Amino acid sequence: MAEETEYCEEADIESATKVGMISLGCAKNLVDAEIMLGALVKSGHLITNDPEEADVVIVNTCSFIDAAQEESVETILEVDAIRDAQKRGQGLVVSGCLPQRFRDDLPTLMPEVDAFMGIDQVEEVGSIVDKALVRRSERLEAEIAHGAEAGSTAEDDSSLEEDNQEEGDVPSQLAKLIEENRVAKPSLDVERRPVYVPDYETPRFRLTPQHFAYVKIAEGCNHPCTFCIIPRMRGLHRSRLEADIVAEVRQLIADGVKEINLISQDSTYYGLDLRPNHRPNIASPDRFQEAAIEAAESGSTLSSLLRSLNALEGDFWVRILYTHPAHWTDELIETIRDCDKVANYVDIPLQHIHPMMLERMRRETSKEYIVDLLKRIRKGVPGIAIRTTFIVGFPGEQPAYFEDLLSFIEETRFERLGVFTYSKEDGTLAGKMESQITDEEKQQRRERAMAVQLTISRELASSQVGQEMKVLTEGLADEEALAGAEVRSWEHGLMRDGCDDDGTALTGLYTIARGEADAPDIDGRIYIQGEVPASEFVNVRIVGHTDYDLIAELVE
Repeated sequence: MAEETEYCEEADIESATKVGMISLGCAKNLVDAEIMLGALVKSGHLITNDPEEADVVIVNTCSFIDAAQEESVETILEVDAIRDAQKRGQGLVVSGCLPQRFRDDLPTLMPEVDAFMGIDQVEEVGSIVDKALVRRSERLEAEIAHGAEAGSTAEDDSSLEEDNQEEGDVPSQLAKLIEENRVAKPSLDVERRPVYVPDYETPRFRLTPQHFAYVKIAEGCNHPCTFCIIPRMRGLHRSRLEADIVAEVRQLIADGVKEINLISQDSTYYGLDLRPNHRPNIASPDRFQEAAIEAAESGSTLSSLLRSLNALEGDFWVRILYTHPAHWTDELIETIRDCDKVANYVDIPLQHIHPMMLERMRRETSKEYIVDLLKRIRKGVPGIAIRTTFIVGFPGEQPAYFEDLLSFIEETRFERLGVFTYSKEDGTLAGKMESQITDEEKQQRRERAMAVQLTISRELASSQVGQEMKVLTEGLADEEALAGAEVRSWEHGLMRDGCDDDGTALTGLYTIARGEADAPDIDGRIYIQGEVPASEFVNVRIVGHTDYDLIAELVE
């Protein structure tokens, strides 16, 4: 994507529409937000961090699980309440996965929103914002006219109480006006099956710190997992061209970025859809291996992309996120081993290990396959950190199946691990399954699994004391960071349960850093004693640890 645009381009600052953005959910959603902001700047809009200044506020939503949906809806209602109290002419646009998933229902359920937009419309956001602002003005005029009309007949109207709703009851007023055809429903710019994928020329206004960036290498997903709604929301897998990604990364490195995080719904599937006569039904390991061999001879794969990025000049590392266990190859393992700029870190959401659960989840892998894959990865790349996530409380998860998962966690000793409780989602096969498990039981299982991982995490952290490592600095730690604030991500589960044995937090001056084993926002941190310049690679010696974090001193 094109390098960051100026804050306002070709615009009269006094008359330009000011737009605020609230982005929820995963890193993939964050990239969509960055593209929308880039498109807004290009079209002459101003970006503001102050919602009171904004003429229009965009809420970029997540709809991955119930909790994410609830957060999205609560945020929308909160923005509406604030504007009703402080700036009634402010437009409200809702983008992202929520309108993509509930395309047909939201205009009726949330009439207070002025415009809904989907994934395919991110580059059209400028015109959608302008329409939302006009629509908001028309709605306010209609409300005023309706209120005057209701007031003129108040003395003789026995339904006065019904017409004169309390001030601020905007959704009810709008719903009535929409029903009476006095006001149109919120505009809806959402394609049912998204096909959009960004490229290097796409304007982008980066929201991440200077030292790291997310690079979306593909969009969509071809997997049939029974618990997941993402293919319906995001469409089929579609990869960017390798040369296009390399061009973007080259520009990011020139801009001072030190860490490139490759993201997509399934990064290991990258490039397979670019083959001639591609068929999407190659998700199983056997079919994928055959297709990957064919693709490697004449096209792009994740391995070829990593080797191209590794050949770029500069001091940086590349991190791979969101890989699927069914799509690992020996070539990929060798590539990670051979490429010194590729971090010794992989993210492989396994979801479960018991054969019955893997079958019910349609994960296309067996327990034997997963155990063998992890052995091959650790043997092929010594010292690699493996991150995974599991789902507990899935329909039909018998106590014995859960105990099998606990044993697997204890035996495998993942360097990084998160646990979800199963979220029943409408529109998924799992949502229709019998043998649903109570929320209380789900939570108990999650707590037990995280307790096992907490012990493992402490032991792994303790084993690193005395070692030296290269880390990337992020800045001084504030009180919240020193207190070990919880880090949440809807796609990775809660990572930081528990606290230090003595219940105390770090005190004093520390600089936050991350090593190769620590992805932004979801993994542990390294606290370097003293103040060290941000956005730099430095060498440190580990001198202590907390439950999930390491304490270090600078090695001169």
